[in-house]
Amino acid sequence: MSSTARETILNSIRSHLAASVPHNTQENFVNSENPVTLSSLTSVSLVHNFKANLDAVGGHCIIAHGDAGIAQALTQIISDLQKTNLRAQRIAISDQPRVERLLHQTDLEIEALAIAPNASEIFTFDVGITTAQAAIAETGTLVLDSADERHRLVSLVPPVHIAIIDAARICETLGEALILLRHERPLGRAVTFITGPSRTADIELTLTIGVHGPQELYVIVDTGSN
Repeated sequence: MSSTARETILNSIRSHLAASVPHNTQENFVNSENPVTLSSLTSVSLVHNFKANLDAVGGHCIIAHGDAGIAQALTQIISDLQKTNLRAQRIAISDQPRVERLLHQTDLEIEALAIAPNASEIFTFDVGITTAQAAIAETGTLVLDSADERHRLVSLVPPVHIAIIDAARICETLGEALILLRHERPLGRAVTFITGPSRTADIELTLTIGVHGPQELYVIVDTGSN
């Protein structure tokens, strides 16, 4: 690496570190009855920020209220996908009971439904539906913890991933999300962070969507739990 390139990188690091100083001293509030660090932002603001940042990375965020609203959102998303080459006829879901219950509240017509299919079967499915255990508003990131459900293949292999999350589980930062999860139980063997659809770029920086994972990501945020 040339000295000019090295200095450019170091200058960039210095400028970003300097810009982060005001955020490092930002006041947080702590609930004495529940020792989880809470963001100073309201739940409405966190949902808004999460949606904006998810949209910015190519994801789709739908705000719903309660089970009826989630079922309606699932119906709309999958019905629209069935009119495209993504088909959305074979649905794989995680083993979180809530997902199956919500899906049965829709009036969708599909070819197949499977709960946490194994590796030899999962590649035949068009859509994977899971919940998410937390989300990070500042980056539009989902956090999926395997301690809560078998979701890894369902969330990573089908061309479309639909995630359902309660608005109360949206945190401002990565640190707050990890504190929330660790306070409830030990983290599972696999914690998956998902920020938008899968994307990669070759040596010429040509961006390609959906090579190493889903090409479409939909997140349904349930405000009915607040």
